[in-house]
Amino acid sequence: MPETSAVDSADQYATLPSGMTICFRDHGDKDDPAMLLIAGLGEDLTFWTNSFIGSIVSRGFRVVAIDNRDAGQSTFVAAPSPGLWRQITARPRGDAYALADMAQDAVGVLDHLGIARVHLVGRSMGGMIAQTIAATAPERALSLTSIYSTTGARKVGRPALSTIRLLSAPPARTRTAAVRAHLRITRHIAGVGHPIDDAAEAAIAARGWDRSAGDPAAGTARQIQAIQRSGDRTAQLSTITAPTLVINGDRDLLVNPSGGAATVRAIRSAQHVVIPGMGHHIPEALVDPITTCISQHANRVGEGGNHVRIS
Repeated sequence: MPETSAVDSADQYATLPSGMTICFRDHGDKDDPAMLLIAGLGEDLTFWTNSFIGSIVSRGFRVVAIDNRDAGQSTFVAAPSPGLWRQITARPRGDAYALADMAQDAVGVLDHLGIARVHLVGRSMGGMIAQTIAATAPERALSLTSIYSTTGARKVGRPALSTIRLLSAPPARTRTAAVRAHLRITRHIAGVGHPIDDAAEAAIAARGWDRSAGDPAAGTARQIQAIQRSGDRTAQLSTITAPTLVINGDRDLLVNPSGGAATVRAIRSAQHVVIPGMGHHIPEALVDPITTCISQHANRVGEGGNHVRIS
């Protein structure tokens, strides 16, 4: 989908009662139903591409995308980051924040914008945050879409050993190294059906590095321990009443597809879309079918239906 003015939006900031400052961008017509996009581990809001956002805006939605804490232009917390051994053994520091804190950040942005109810869309860790909002603030959730995410149960959604080895490499300390690391891991986890566009991915990684208000490696480590501190959320997910769509590929080496299946089992009446050949990445070729699927799901909330289809 071509770039359009619908996705031209400047960084804006919401300073929350918690002391966090969360950066966001607001796209589309403010009179349209609102959709909140929550990015994944170590990602800033620009990882939602212009084509992805533009596709949703063109279908009649206002799109708000946020930088999670410890990413992009949002607050990088002052607490030390956990060491590699703590991350590998899932032993978060005592001062670690949790997914619930990140969910409160997102709700704080909605409060700042005066948005009462929203369609929640999150991918990977962002899917976990969106799930948490739907569970703990159900009055704010019109619908939920969880993309290649999981429940926190230790036996599902686990990364492949090959992925763990890649993620255990020393963190990038320069822009060039960050781009190389992003290309290396994205090639590995993107699946087999849709090769990545190296130039586009390099630009995404470089832009993310340039936008970072703090140390990206330390921020990502603290986000990892937020996931670990939150533990198994299966019981919490079982309380979600918002119409839910779960999307994942069948070739995901970062969050095993069993995580998507477990999410569907946990959330009452959740619909499940499994995309052949897709991994832990949304390639340009799948932007239109995925955004069509998300938009149909959101539109059907008001129509009383719950069937979605992707082709």
